[in-house]
Amino acid sequence: MTLTDTHTHLYYLFGTPELDLQMQRCFTNGVQQLLLPNVDRESIPKVLGTVASFPGHCYAMMGLHPCEVKANYKDELAVIEKTIAENKVYGIGEIGIDLYWDKTTLPLQQEAFRIQTMWAKVLDLPVSIHCRNAFDELFELLDEVQDGRLRGVLHCFTGNSQQAKRTIDLGLNLGIGGVVTYKNAGLDAVVAALDLRHVVLETDAPYLAPMPYRGKKNESSYLLHIAQKIADLHGISLETVAAATTENARQIFRIK
Repeated sequence: MTLTDTHTHLYYLFGTPELDLQMQRCFTNGVQQLLLPNVDRESIPKVLGTVASFPGHCYAMMGLHPCEVKANYKDELAVIEKTIAENKVYGIGEIGIDLYWDKTTLPLQQEAFRIQTMWAKVLDLPVSIHCRNAFDELFELLDEVQDGRLRGVLHCFTGNSQQAKRTIDLGLNLGIGGVVTYKNAGLDAVVAALDLRHVVLETDAPYLAPMPYRGKKNESSYLLHIAQKIADLHGISLETVAAATTENARQIFRIK
C-alpha cells in the first residue's frame, strides 16, 4: 500500500534528528511520497535539503504563501522564480488567498496569485492553493486566470458541497486532510458524496492533526488516519483509497 501526502511542511524539521524519525514513521504507515510546498525564500533551503535527503520520496514545490505576501513580495517572487529555474520542482505552491490574518494585503495577494498561476501555466506545473476565509475572492480570481491550462489542488479543502463542485468545475482537485476526521466540522458529509477521482490526501503537517491526535503537532505518518476515515465514509477498503488517491496525485504532480 502506498499513500501520498500531497501537502506537508515536514521540511521544517530539516537539520534535526526528528526529520529522520518522522520519515521512518511515514514508511511504516505506508506514506511513501510527500509533496513539500515552499512558503517563502527562507524555507527554500529546507525544502531542497529534505528532497535531497529522501530522493524518490520527497518532491519540491515552490511558491509564496499568501500570508507571506508583503510590500516586498516581488523580491520574494524573484528569488522563488530563480529557484524554480535552477531546480526540479513538481508544482507551484503554496499560493493562494488568506483573509483570516490580514485583509489589507488582498490586492498584493491577488497580484502574487496572478503571477504564480501564470508560471504554472507556462511551465505546465500544477498549483497547490491555500484558501482561508476567502472562497469568494479565490473563485473570482480563478474565473479570471483559468484558461484551460491551470490544474492542481485546492489544498486543505474545508468548504461545503457547492464550493466543492465549483472547485471541480474549475478544473482543480480537492486536498482532504485532518479536518475530515473532526466530529462537528461537517466535511465528512461533503467528502462522502465526492467521487474519489477528484480527491487527494494531505496532512498540512505540522498543522491540523487528525483524530485521535487533534490538538497535537501533526506529522505526515498520520495520513493513514485520514485515508481510513475516507475509506469508512465510502464503505471501501483502505487499500482502495490509497490506490485511488495516490494515482490521482501521480497524475497531477507527474511523479513516478
